[in-house]
This record gives sequence, structure tokens and C-alpha cells, in this order.
Amino acid sequence: MEFTKSLIKGKLIKRYKRFFTDIKIGKDIVTAHCPNTGSMKGLLDEGNNVYLLPNNDPKKKLKYGLEIIKSRKNLVGVNTHMANRIVEHGLKNNLINELKNNDTIKPEVFFNKDTRFDFLLEKKSQKTFLEVKKRYIIQE
Repeated sequence: MEFTKSLIKGKLIKRYKRFFTDIKIGKDIVTAHCPNTGSMKGLLDEGNNVYLLPNNDPKKKLKYGLEIIKSRKNLVGVNTHMANRIVEHGLKNNLINELKNNDTIKPEVFFNKDTRFDFLLEKKSQKTFLEVKKRYIIQE
């Protein structure tokens, strides 16, 4: 999946107050926004490679957002707002073995008037409703 801007590689120093991470980029230390409020246990080891998305929005206090942490040779997406976009990319490009070769992929579909699913996958006469959880791993 491609991001709209190039990601910047750094090294994790620490995370604190749920929304802040200190990252070393070259010789500089920057504070980045952490968009994931979960514990992220096992991902926050000091020295892990991380990937930040720069932002130039003058309304935002922090100039970087944490997107990916590399842990145990896996790239782990930590921005929960990206989960559905990553899954949609995987579905459209047949990257998920169990969910390949769909005739149609429809996002945000109602099963009935009270239940919404993230995706409806249609293959021949078979329908699969898919709900994406907000934890995901991007394998290398």
C-alpha cells in the first residue's frame, strides 16, 4: 500500500501519555502523535524501527504521526484509522489468500437495518460479510 506522503524512518525511544512517542531521526529527537490508544504490548521496545508520516497542518501541535512499528521482523500498522484502507488494498489486489478473486468488493454495507459490516465480498453466488478489527500486521 502506498501512503500519500513518504514515510520517515526513525528509532523508537519511548511512548508516554498514550498519545506521544519520542523518536530518534538521525541525530534529532522528535515527538510524534501515537494514534493508537491500545497498550501495544510487545511493540514498544526501545530501538525498534518506526515509520512516521510527516504533517504540515498548522492546526496540529505535532509535526509527525506514528504509522508503523517494526517488531520481530514484522511491520505492524499502529494507526487504527488505516486498518480498513489496508484491508481494502489487500482485497482488491488479491493479497489475502482466503479472500481472493472476488467479483465485487463493497465497503460499508448493511446486513440488516441495525448491523453494518466493513465489507461485502461477492464471488459467484456467495456473499461474505467482513468486519475488520483495528489490529493488523503488515508482513514483509
